[in-house]
Order: sequence, then structure tokens, then C-alpha cells
Amino acid sequence: MTETPRPSAFGRVGEDGTVYVRVKDTERSVGQVPDATPEQALAFFQRRADALEVEADLLAQRVRNGAVNPDEARRLVQTLRTTILEANAVGDLEGIAARLDPLTEIIQTQADARREEKAKIQASTRARKEEMIAYAEKLGVGSDWGSGVQKFRDLLDEWKTLPRLDRASDDELWHRFSTARTTYTRRRKTHFADLSVQQEQARELKEAIIAEAEGLAQSTDWGATASAFRQLMNRWKVAGGAGRHVDDGLWTRFRAIQDAFFNRRTEVFTAQDEEYQTNLTAKNELLADAESTILPVSDVAKARGAYRDFIQQFNAIGRVPTDQVRSVEARVKAIETAIDEADKREWARTDPQTRARAQETVNLFSAQIDKLREQLSKAEAKGDKSQISKTTSSIATYQIWLDQAQQTLDDLRA
Repeated sequence: MTETPRPSAFGRVGEDGTVYVRVKDTERSVGQVPDATPEQALAFFQRRADALEVEADLLAQRVRNGAVNPDEARRLVQTLRTTILEANAVGDLEGIAARLDPLTEIIQTQADARREEKAKIQASTRARKEEMIAYAEKLGVGSDWGSGVQKFRDLLDEWKTLPRLDRASDDELWHRFSTARTTYTRRRKTHFADLSVQQEQARELKEAIIAEAEGLAQSTDWGATASAFRQLMNRWKVAGGAGRHVDDGLWTRFRAIQDAFFNRRTEVFTAQDEEYQTNLTAKNELLADAESTILPVSDVAKARGAYRDFIQQFNAIGRVPTDQVRSVEARVKAIETAIDEADKREWARTDPQTRARAQETVNLFSAQIDKLREQLSKAEAKGDKSQISKTTSSIATYQIWLDQAQQTLDDLRA
């Protein structure tokens, strides 16, 4: 370990008591200590040099620990260096000042590191702000009217926590973000202003529909009124929204009017269904009796008289359920048709001209068969197989027609 030089190596006391310090190749006075021996005077100014040495060591420690930012560290080192070299103290002032020399490189390294870290932070901050601006601009032209306001608040709160960039860049980014927020706010106000107008128009349309519904509510023209209510419902669906609470109230009123009408209609139709079902039972019983007494028709005159009595009673009963009308009318029609057909048959049977035409048909088919049989005999004599086959087939066909004609003639004679 190097021995610390004695104070006398760096200073002296003059005859008049003035204390001097040697710095480099020069000597300067540092002061006097009244009523003190030369040794005491030198010791006093040495303590000042010791204090400066401690101060230099403390500053070096703070700089190495990064407790002082590089710019401040440079200023402190320069100030302390000047203070040491110009201090009214006796000691190795140059050596003490030299202790600060290694700090220059350390400070530069720290400054470089800080610049690099700051650049990273600035780049990260810029990237995040650009990302937030892109999101804000998307919100600005979007239609998220419900949660968009809160999303902009969240973005603004985060923006405030981010470090600032250089003034020009930060101002430019903030301008973009603020413009997006202003765009959203203006569009949102316009949207709700337009929506308010639309909702008022929808409310007026629905009030008008309700008024029309109230005018229909007591109608007993069930079919036409039900159709009118369906048209009102279609108009309601396209009228638009009047706001949730207003819409709920309007719908409750409109629905109540519809329910009242359709409930009355249901009650009426239920009573009608009961009446129509009773009518159906009566008509089915009457039909069953008519079918058993009139059919099959053997005496047309008697059958027509019975049918007139039946149809008079049938029509007096009243309506039946709609889904049963076709089947009931079909049974009535069947009785009427049976009587008409029996009448036609009776007329045909008793008409001389009809029987004459039937006899002529029988004679015609018989004569044709006789001719074909002569042709068959000739073909058999010649052994003409083709003609035999053809003639045999024709005879069979005419025989079928003859049998049918003979049956018709027999029926007319009965």
C-alpha cells in the first residue's frame, strides 16, 4: 500500500502564517489560521483536502451505481473537479481530482445504454400509440355506439400512462388519435339524432296502427277483420323501432287489442263448432236413413218423392263443420245421382226407338259374324293360315260386341 504523502509535500506555511498549496508546478495561498502553529495550520487545511477526497469517492460510487443520470453526472464531475483543484486545502489535489477521471468512460457507457434503452422505449411507445390510433380510427368510422365511448376512455387512460416522444412526433400522433375520437363523437351524435327522428316516426306509425286496431276490435266480420289485423301486423313489423321502453308499451297495447278480438272470435267459433257438430250428427243420421230407404232405386217416382222429403229436412238442419261439408254433400249427391241414373235407365227401357236401335245393333253384329264365318270356311279350305288367324280374331271381337249388345237388348225387354 502506498503511503499517503505528508502535508508538507504539498504545502507550506510562510513566516507570516500564510498557508500555501502546491498544484502541479504552481503554488498559491489557501489562507491563514490565527493563533495556530504551522503544524496546526497545515493540519486544518489537510482536513479540507480529506473531505474533498471523501466527496470524490462518494460521487464516484453514485456514478458507478447509476444513481445519477449521465448529464447530471458530467456536470457534477466537472464541478467537483474544479472545486478540488481550486480548493483552499492542502493535499494531493491533483491526485484527488484524478480519481474522477475513470468516471468519464463510465458515464459515457451509461449514457449510451440510456440512449439505447430510451430508443427502445420510444420505439415501443410509438408502436403502441400507432396501434392505439389504428384501433381508434377503426372505432371512429364504425358503428359501435354502445361500448365505443368506454373503449375511447380506456384508450385515453392508457395514452396518458405512456411516455412522451419528441414533441413533433407526439403532437402528430396525438392529433391523429384526437381526430379519430372527434370523428366517432360527431358520428355518434348524428346517429342518435337520426335515430331519435326515426324512433319518433316509428312511434307515430305504431300509434296510428293501434288506433286502427281499436276501430276493428268490436267487429264481428271475423274473416275480413282477421285479415285486416294481419295487415296491421305486417305494417307494425316494418314501422321500425321507437325505443325499447316505448316499443314495449306500444306492443302491449296493440297485442291486447288483437287478443281481445281473436279471443271473442274463438268463443264464437267454439260455439259454432258445437252447433255445427250437432248438425253434422243429425244430417248423418238423416243421410243414413235416406240411403237405406231410397237406395237401391227400384221405383223412380217413389224414390223422387222420398228424396224431396229428405232434402227438405236436410236443408232445415243448418250448417256443418267446414271440413265435413264436402263428404256430406258427396253422399247427398250420390243419392240424387242414383235416382237420375235409374230414371234414365227406365226411360231407355220403355222407349221403342231405343229398343229398335238395340235390336238393329244385335242384327248387325250377327250378320257380320255370319260373313266372317263364311270367310273362315273358305280360308280353311284353301289352307290359308294367315287368313284363318286374322278371320278368327275378328270373329272373337265381334262376338264380344254382340254379347254386349244382346245384354243391352235383354235389359230393355225386362
